[in-house]
Amino acid sequence: MTSSSPATTETRPPSSVATRTPWWRGAVIYQVYPRSFADSNADGIGDLRGLSDRLEYIAGLGVDGLWICPFFPSPMRDFGYDVSDHRGVDPRFGSLADFDALLARAHALGLRVLIDQVWSHTALEHPWFAESRSSRDNEKADWYVWADAQEDGRPPNNWQSWMGGPAWTWDPRRRQYYLHNFLPEMPDLNFHCEAVQEAILAIARFWLDRGVDGFRLDTANLYFHDPQLRDNPPLPEPLRGESPVLMQRHLHNADQPQTLGFLRRLRSLMDGMGGGDGASQRMAVGEIGGFDGTQRMIEYTEGQDLLHTAYAFGFLGARPSAAQVKAQLDPWAPVSGWPSWAFSNHDSARVATRWGLGANASFAFGGASGEADGNAASPITWMALLLALRGSVFLYQGEELGLPQSKLRREDLQDPFGIAHWPLSEGRDGCRTPMPWRADAPNAGFSTALPWLPCDPAHRALAVDLQQSDPDSMLNATRALIALRRASPALRWGDLELVHAQGPALLIRRHWQAEEVWAAFNLSGQALDLPVVGSVPAQPRWTHGGAQRCDAALHLPPGAVWIA
Repeated sequence: MTSSSPATTETRPPSSVATRTPWWRGAVIYQVYPRSFADSNADGIGDLRGLSDRLEYIAGLGVDGLWICPFFPSPMRDFGYDVSDHRGVDPRFGSLADFDALLARAHALGLRVLIDQVWSHTALEHPWFAESRSSRDNEKADWYVWADAQEDGRPPNNWQSWMGGPAWTWDPRRRQYYLHNFLPEMPDLNFHCEAVQEAILAIARFWLDRGVDGFRLDTANLYFHDPQLRDNPPLPEPLRGESPVLMQRHLHNADQPQTLGFLRRLRSLMDGMGGGDGASQRMAVGEIGGFDGTQRMIEYTEGQDLLHTAYAFGFLGARPSAAQVKAQLDPWAPVSGWPSWAFSNHDSARVATRWGLGANASFAFGGASGEADGNAASPITWMALLLALRGSVFLYQGEELGLPQSKLRREDLQDPFGIAHWPLSEGRDGCRTPMPWRADAPNAGFSTALPWLPCDPAHRALAVDLQQSDPDSMLNATRALIALRRASPALRWGDLELVHAQGPALLIRRHWQAEEVWAAFNLSGQALDLPVVGSVPAQPRWTHGGAQRCDAALHLPPGAVWIA
């Protein structure tokens, strides 16, 4: 399926450049959903020791580090994104000693470690909320967003929850409503309260002191709300979704200007605890949701005192055309901020299904799902495109195997969103099924016990052990593409020019000092010929799908990739 130029010794950017340049800039980070990665104690749930046992596999991909989804104490209504103790480890995942051992092992293998930080809300069981709801005059009374009912008992405004229903729940103890942008059991913190900001920064300091290399900030644009609690305006009719939360513009419960002030405080803390060179810098990547995601990404990463990088949901929905890829990339050309890109994650249907294997992706959290045409491209096409982009890259576990989205029975669902919206939506469980390690092992090698979600039978043929030995596998193509990116300053750090972006044809030029890299993609199920300018090298470095240079044109069969 893939070919490359004759084998050569891998080259790396000059050490002096690598030292000066922050390690995360252009890095490839592997996202781990620990609950589904590897189970070490036979309880059917992945854990930190299981992850530690598989770190050599992650390092073997050639990535720069890993991002670990929440492993903190939690009632698990939203599977760790409802935190009840920000400084501990849930017993399901192990202990703080297990985390410290994992961190040390990762660092010994040359892997950076980012951990999720969920700061916009807590679990209902968090001690902070227990105190806050107990009265209107206790020490933490204003640590959460409380508001009186309207005269007729209605909630304070029209804000809607992303999990369905109003974003307000009545609490009889305080005789007030509290805000929750997600589940009612996940109340929102009040970042307008100075003590809350101090408490959150203390949590950041706790984990930085333990040696983590940075944070992935969950819902980073939801920290602040409009203190006047004004109604959100409706979206224009063509932009409205099918659920109430997608019918309004989130003008007043997201993207508030005060967010920038807090991010500056966080950046100052992290810079003060990092090393003096790029190799030892701590970093924070923000998740930015909403219709203005790209604009906010730029706003939140501009300059040297805000987020180091950010990603939005631009590539987590329906398969893009070349023009839509261009629309995501163009805004970054004139700015100093640094983007991050992901094609899959724990909240979206897997890219192999959404963009090219013919199955209907029924759910993409925060974006349209779309329907594949059945012959547009293989997952290798999308991996090559992702790794050719300017920015930092996040790979979701199993994406390197080309895993398709899993189809689960109603009775197997665990995700509260899927359970609430069945059958209109199947929720997020289909991208969270266990990692397939060995094709012929019970539960595909994930666990010797019944897993918390069923192992997908379709994933066995794509298991790690089978792909390791197949030179044409998705796994080995991913390794080759990561190695190519790692060896190329142009791919890792260089500028990006979209030379051609029409219909399904995309031609990208990356350049850094004297090095140029050209990458051509056919994003469709039909063969095409792409005229090329004379400066495009005649000899490719890596190809996929039968791409060929023919005189003044590139011949690109369906889903083909040509990199020179």
